[in-house]
Amino acid sequence: MIRPLVRGVPDAIVHVTRPVLFSFATPIEVQVRGYELDELREATDAVRDELAGIADLRDVKTSILPGSPEVQIVYNRDALARLNLDIRSVAELVRNKVQGFEATKYNRKDRKIPVRVRLKDIDTATVRELEDLVVNPGQARPVPLSAVAEITLGRGPNEIRRIGQQRVGLVTANLAGSGLGSAAREIDERLAKLNLPAGVTTAVTGQSEEWETSSRSLYLALGLSIFLVYVIMASQFESLMYPMIILITIPLALVGVVWTLLLLNVPVSVLVILGLILLAGIVVNNAIVLVDYAGQLKERGHSTDDALALAGQVRLRPILMTTLTTVLGLVPMALGLGDGAELRTPMAITVIAGLSFSTLLTLVVIPTIYAGVDRIFGGGVPESREVKLLREVRAVTPEQLAPEVEVPK
Repeated sequence: MIRPLVRGVPDAIVHVTRPVLFSFATPIEVQVRGYELDELREATDAVRDELAGIADLRDVKTSILPGSPEVQIVYNRDALARLNLDIRSVAELVRNKVQGFEATKYNRKDRKIPVRVRLKDIDTATVRELEDLVVNPGQARPVPLSAVAEITLGRGPNEIRRIGQQRVGLVTANLAGSGLGSAAREIDERLAKLNLPAGVTTAVTGQSEEWETSSRSLYLALGLSIFLVYVIMASQFESLMYPMIILITIPLALVGVVWTLLLLNVPVSVLVILGLILLAGIVVNNAIVLVDYAGQLKERGHSTDDALALAGQVRLRPILMTTLTTVLGLVPMALGLGDGAELRTPMAITVIAGLSFSTLLTLVVIPTIYAGVDRIFGGGVPESREVKLLREVRAVTPEQLAPEVEVPK
């Protein structure tokens, strides 16, 4: 929307960027690495032309631009040797005459002003006048600069950028209408088919590289959080099976998150994964309440089906209350009101969607799986001392309870 509005502004150079959290790089950056500047310039232009053909990329630019005009002096070492001249002394002499050198400093109170000495009107001299510069002053036979060097007009590099002690040309672009991952994959496919000079390599960096690095760390954090939740529940329940049943609420929450993100067109980002890490510790609470109370009812002598039915009735209200308080507390954050809303909204939407969906399925799926596991493993939860004692008492007959009395004859 912005580009058509500013396209007709005369003499205006417009750069369109999009705000991105936790990043100072453009969405797409391709590093073209090489050693020779000419080959690096050609390869960078080829990569830029290739990226310009991708429909979802905008503002494709390269960091290697034509430099300012300059006078280039290439010395002839053989000619200098025949005239018994040193290339270093000749180059310093030409530099001092053209650019000047600091001869002294003028002291003015507490300031020292450098005094630079150079040839008069050298800043407006032509190439012909530079060729007539004498490179051996004080000698019997003056030698002009044109006799020992070739002077030409050319353009120097605009900048020489190095990354990892290697010359690099950057090709940057913005995204429009596609995801970062799909655009990076298409760029990799196109770069693989591009014929570049020998010794020139490419690498897709920018926000795509940052996303890959951060996503690996976040996936590790997500797996570690699930493992710690399982360890804590296993130690409390003194069972390895029933904590696994409770952990099923995590994929149930993930289903709700995926559908909600697709419905609201929210891209997967670092904040979404942070919301998933929070869900790993939140969604298990409802299942813990349900499974724990069902286990208590079984210890009191109830069957598995009766314990699950009674636990669902008794624990329904606490489960709904805890879910609603969390969801309603995150609603203002999910609405995206105020500055910095893009930082809060994806994480809040993730937690709300996952917690709401998992709560609805927890009341149906968890009791079903619990009953199935009980039937397969024969009750699963070990009987407590009270249940064993109650069963032993019920098994005792009245004759066994009555004391033996000797009747006198």
